[in-house]
Amino acid sequence: MVTQEGYLFLGGMTLLFFFWAYGIVRFLMDVKNIYIPKGRQYVRGRRRLKEEKKKEEEREEKERQLY
Repeated sequence: MVTQEGYLFLGGMTLLFFFWAYGIVRFLMDVKNIYIPKGRQYVRGRRRLKEEKKKEEEREEKERQLY
């Protein structure tokens, strides 16, 4: 027969398991909804800056060739 302390231990472990599982799920949802979009936005911004720099260099090269 399980004692009262055993039931208390099982209840406590079950409660802690739910908080642990909730934390993992919440972390994964944060990664999916926050960090991945921010990473994509960062990469797009870097590409855009590279393209703008390349266009600017081409424009300057054309100006130098004209003079």
